[in-house]
Amino acid sequence: MVSEALPPKARSVRQPRPVQRRGNLVAKVSDDLRHTILSGRVPLGRKLPSEAALTGEYAVSRTVVREAIAQLRSEGLVESRQGAGVFVIATQAAGHPTLNGVDPSRISSIIEVLELRAAIEIEAAGLASQRRSPAQNEAIHEACEAIEVLIERGEATVEADFAFHLAITDGTNNARFRQFLEMLGRKVIPRGALQDDASERTPADYLRQIQTEHRLIADAISERDEAAARAAMRQHLQGSQERYRRFQRRS
Repeated sequence: MVSEALPPKARSVRQPRPVQRRGNLVAKVSDDLRHTILSGRVPLGRKLPSEAALTGEYAVSRTVVREAIAQLRSEGLVESRQGAGVFVIATQAAGHPTLNGVDPSRISSIIEVLELRAAIEIEAAGLASQRRSPAQNEAIHEACEAIEVLIERGEATVEADFAFHLAITDGTNNARFRQFLEMLGRKVIPRGALQDDASERTPADYLRQIQTEHRLIADAISERDEAAARAAMRQHLQGSQERYRRFQRRS
């Protein structure tokens, strides 16, 4: 073969591709789609390209595309219509209402939000176990796996954790559940207050415990076990409450 006759320096050496952070990819896709909408290239009422088309165009995973779309949805630019696609509903971003006085740096405020989340997300997990589509079930498990990858890399998991909970609300097929979490934003993940860069500062054993709880929730939804889904979400959120109450007692 010709390649065997080439001297070593003349042979093509395949360099490993640089690994791009998930958050950067989501930001890139959402920024580009936002510009497409705001510039009028996709007019009001028109449908965005399909998830498969966007995945191919940007050479990213479906999870990245879904998170980018979720960002646009949180800004009030698009809405998802079951079985039809994602449609442009506004040509400028709209602000969302927020809860007054939520301070993620205060443990008492964190506990208040966790209690509120429990009232909403336990129900969401139960509904998702009964209503989720195969694609939504896959999205929940993909989001759960994404957290696992970030833990292994020692990278920040807050955004991926938030995406996991959003994926569960999507499984309810009731858009109000997602809107509620998006209204709170990343402050629903308490340790987000401590993250201001791409590294993970939360102890690995704590993250592993949380991830075990995530898997129990995802598996129960996958198995369409409503009671188990509710119980797993209750354990996850009430367990977090108790952990922060312990921190509060020590302070």
